Amino acid sequence: MNRYNEEKWLEWAKKLQALAQSGLTYTKDKYDKERFEELREISVEIMDHYTEAGEEKIRALFASERGYQTPKVDVRGAVIHDGKILLVHEEIDGRWSMPGGWADIYYSAAENVRKECREEAGLEVEPYKVVCVLDWGRGSEPYPWCIYKIVMLARPVHPENWSFEKNMETSEARFFSPDGLPELSTVRTTRELIDLCFDSYRDESLPTIFN
Repeated sequence: MNRYNEEKWLEWAKKLQALAQSGLTYTKDKYDKERFEELREISVEIMDHYTEAGEEKIRALFASERGYQTPKVDVRGAVIHDGKILLVHEEIDGRWSMPGGWADIYYSAAENVRKECREEAGLEVEPYKVVCVLDWGRGSEPYPWCIYKIVMLARPVHPENWSFEKNMETSEARFFSPDGLPELSTVRTTRELIDLCFDSYRDESLPTIFN
């Protein structure tokens, strides 16, 4: 799936941040540490200049990690039933997305899908196919990290017993037809991503998509 071209300033900021983080992790020289700290500050300044997030938030989210920098993993469950897809109403921005989020450690990708669908939608599901593994950070949104998004088709378990309860993250969960989608939380779920899920659902022989 070919998404949008990443802005050059964001690419440079990410590379500077990754170099600085790795350098701070492995260097033993105090002068090199000062240089890597300066590199990290430059990456924060670039992000602050081109976004409205604010320097304090950027530093907390973008420049506070330690150790060798690796991609973050976002897992999503594409639960399709009776020709409709399950979406949840996100409290954070008032829009809709497939249930999911950052992968928790000690859980496999499939276990994370089960967990997220249970917590965000109140529905037990069984994942059965990987639709795609995408480098989601290469998009129109200014993500400070590299994000791998894993989307899995999942079957609802006993949908007739489904009962949603409002929670910290979502205020509603509903099934939508592909031609009647609500306003999407596009940092999490796009129309293109949903179309991929329906294509894979209709033809299970389609291979997993990578970019």
